[in-house]
Amino acid sequence: ITPVIDENEFYPNHEAIDFYHRYKEDIALFKEMGFKCFRTSIAWTRIFPLGDEDEPNEEGLQFYDDVFDELLKYGIEPVITLSHFEIPYHLAKEYGGFMNRKTIDFFVKFAKVCFERYKDKVKYWMTFNEINNQMNYKNDIFGWTNSGVHFGDYDNPEEAMYICGHHTLVASALAVKAGKAINPDFHIGNMIAMVPIYPYSCRPADMVLSTQMMHDRWFFCDVQVRGHYPAYALKMFERKG
Repeated sequence: ITPVIDENEFYPNHEAIDFYHRYKEDIALFKEMGFKCFRTSIAWTRIFPLGDEDEPNEEGLQFYDDVFDELLKYGIEPVITLSHFEIPYHLAKEYGGFMNRKTIDFFVKFAKVCFERYKDKVKYWMTFNEINNQMNYKNDIFGWTNSGVHFGDYDNPEEAMYICGHHTLVASALAVKAGKAINPDFHIGNMIAMVPIYPYSCRPADMVLSTQMMHDRWFFCDVQVRGHYPAYALKMFERKG
């Protein structure tokens, strides 16, 4: 990651399959293949390039209008993720990403703009992609992609991870609330990284340990589905102090 475009560096995601310019032919191929739905994400930075602007970028909004219209023309249902590892770099560097509660407000504003703009075109939404990946706080890539934070920069990386996790969960809940107010027929869910933990043996201690490790990763899903932290997560926080 570089703060500005370095002409000596290669950025594969800047072009990738060039969907930005070729989406019409790609979507026509989807129809030929029998697709009934297509999951993609709205790039936060296409709508709010810095993340904290007062007004959204109309050119970015129009691009997604065009994509969704093309999908619907072929009877393909758009399934949209609001944030798929795409927090604006400016929010990460100037605000500290989701360590800062202000970033919650920026995300909810972005979500509201998308919900309002596409309320008649998109029924199925997800707030964050693989929100639970950041549980691996010892690997900075996950904190960066999920929350715009390098957990290793903090004296207590694990605590920083739980703070970011809580803030992203709050942002998700507020976005769902806002979306339902705009269109009660929205279906708004989440995307959890499925990482099964297999016990080393059938010994009770190994079985319990694998269950605990699954709980560590999956409480993010319980919070989003039930609206509150499960008892096992509260106990985990208590044990960790």
